[in-house]
Amino acid sequence: MNFFSIRHLTRFRYSRPISESIMETRMHPRSDSSQHCLTFSLSVSPRCRVFSYRDHLGNNVQHFDIPGEHNQLVIVAESVVEIQPAPDVPASLAPDAWDALDNLVGNGDFWEMLLPSTFAVETPAVKDLAKKMEVLRRDDPLMLVRELNQRLYDFFEYVPRHTRVDSPVDEAILSGKGVCQDFAHAMIALLRTVRIPARYVSGYLYRGREDHDRSTPDATHAWVEALLPHLGWVGFDPTNNLIAHHRHIRTAVGRDYADVPPTHGIFRGKTDSELYVAVQVETSLQAPALDRKLPIPEDWSVLVERAQQAPEPAAPYLDMQQMQQQQ
Repeated sequence: MNFFSIRHLTRFRYSRPISESIMETRMHPRSDSSQHCLTFSLSVSPRCRVFSYRDHLGNNVQHFDIPGEHNQLVIVAESVVEIQPAPDVPASLAPDAWDALDNLVGNGDFWEMLLPSTFAVETPAVKDLAKKMEVLRRDDPLMLVRELNQRLYDFFEYVPRHTRVDSPVDEAILSGKGVCQDFAHAMIALLRTVRIPARYVSGYLYRGREDHDRSTPDATHAWVEALLPHLGWVGFDPTNNLIAHHRHIRTAVGRDYADVPPTHGIFRGKTDSELYVAVQVETSLQAPALDRKLPIPEDWSVLVERAQQAPEPAAPYLDMQQMQQQQ
């Protein structure tokens, strides 16, 4: 088994002070059969009381309200996660796998992961891409998903910040460029056209010295899970053409990005905002001391210190959304 120590820093800096921030975060790693979150903490500056709940998909959600004036918001999430070895995914399934999948879907509650959602919609561009990639019921479901994972990796050029946090799936498909968020949305939309339940996974990807992933190492990551007979939910990472396995750390699952953004909130104030995100993932074969705080990089310490500076005079009220794209 492997142990991962994760730090995720988010800083919103405002050109003029704001009077209130209301924020919801999904940065607390999930615990399930193969992944266990051993510790989690969320630090917010300016200081405030943080509340938590679990949403209907089992994701851990923290939320808070900062009613006082401030010109910067800093959120630091720290966690330690244990990931146990999982069985290798086979190359293919039995010849009756499509029938087995239909029976599995018919006897379960997977409709949310089959219907169109905010960012995973069967548009004309998606239909054209499905024809180009021969996304139809052939071979068996696993072979189709494996092939699609490879083809999307080849089709898209990975270009950080080419799209926006709210870009529709067509934008990346028509340009052939995007980030992991776009790769995942395209794959989900394509899988749902052949009635394979598919869901969006938000989390982190550990990159070792021998790994050559093309996704940004200091950002959150996103990939896809497909429901397959006899295997259950299996993760696929089209950005890097990987089976999501021992290096992928899951924080939240949903129909698409709209369900699971790492941060989602509004602020009250008339100002421009600047977002900075930094992610650090370390690994070890032994469990780290759970009562030991991870060392804080110097530049992050400066960010937290600056967040405590006295704000300037208040600005007129205006509600603005603040979210971060997954790269």
